[in-house]
Amino acid sequence: MHLISAVEPGHFATLLKQRHPSVEVIGLDPDPKALARARRKAERSGVSVRFNQGFADTLEYPAAAFDAIFSSFMFHHLEGDVREKSLREVCQVLKPRAAFYLLDFDVSQSAAGRGPFSLIHSSERLRDNSESRILSLMDGARVFRSEEDRSATPSLRIWLCCVLSSVCT
Repeated sequence: MHLISAVEPGHFATLLKQRHPSVEVIGLDPDPKALARARRKAERSGVSVRFNQGFADTLEYPAAAFDAIFSSFMFHHLEGDVREKSLREVCQVLKPRAAFYLLDFDVSQSAAGRGPFSLIHSSERLRDNSESRILSLMDGARVFRSEEDRSATPSLRIWLCCVLSSVCT
């Protein structure tokens, strides 16, 4: 089972289900309008995706329910104290050795595209949205159970983005 956080407008959830029809895909978003748009997209595409309203810091799913969780361009919207709580929730609902993929903006001084990004999206919360800060929050949330997990975590910069993949054990 795969969970997708911040489903707007439903492209990724629909594509994942189209490419992997046997996988149960659940989309999560706090915005009822975003969920309605995502549902319409999935229906038009002829795929069955379950969409739930909710927040990343209070995931109402059983422990160890998901094989993978994808979070795209949602993390920078969270208040500081909610970020670590959300990461702890993610680890709670992931199966052992399952994958967590976080795609978000990297606004660190060294991030490629920092200038153009600041024109598109400005927020006080973005100041802490750097790869090093997110990795630090993951450490605090005990996403990495060992130094081996942390050092094995690949990190890849894409234009205006920071992609992190980690393993919760």
